[in-house]
Amino acid sequence: MNLSILPNLLCVVRMLLAIPVVFAILGGYYHWTLVLFFIAAVTDGLDGWLATHFNWTSEAGKLLDPVADKLLLVSVFVALTLVGLVPLWLAFAAVLRDVVIGGGAAAYRLLYGPLNGRPTLPSKLNTLLQICFVLVVVSDAAWPAVPDAVVVVLGAAMFVTTVVSGLDYVLTYSRRATQAARASRALR
Repeated sequence: MNLSILPNLLCVVRMLLAIPVVFAILGGYYHWTLVLFFIAAVTDGLDGWLATHFNWTSEAGKLLDPVADKLLLVSVFVALTLVGLVPLWLAFAAVLRDVVIGGGAAAYRLLYGPLNGRPTLPSKLNTLLQICFVLVVVSDAAWPAVPDAVVVVLGAAMFVTTVVSGLDYVLTYSRRATQAARASRALR
């Protein structure tokens, strides 16, 4: 077996884990939600570490990793909102950011070709805060011992990084699209 496919397999595992995580949330099985979501979060860190440490990157992996992240986090935020653990406005912000980024990436690829970008620092921080927020909210649902202030501060920090990272992507790729359009016109 070629070990270089491990990061991609971990991405697929993360995508598949979204299904039982959502069912666990909807069923109120918050202990299981924590276990499954934690495993999914570990696969995210591990696939990135393997890809970077062993140079096991691939074009498929560059697509699979963000899709796996977005699929897991968007479905978790929707499920947590449906059961009343996350306010609609916060879930809406998180989902909207991912829709805008995904739509922008698809449009860029269609118009100008492949994206040669990496996640930005605000985006990495946002993903980390989203994961921490989900873990804290679900932990509080499983064992109501988390102070409300922790949930509020973490939710506010996540909201701020959601907005900042979304704007960062829009501005960064708008600049790149403008440059690509100019370069395309210059070649004509």
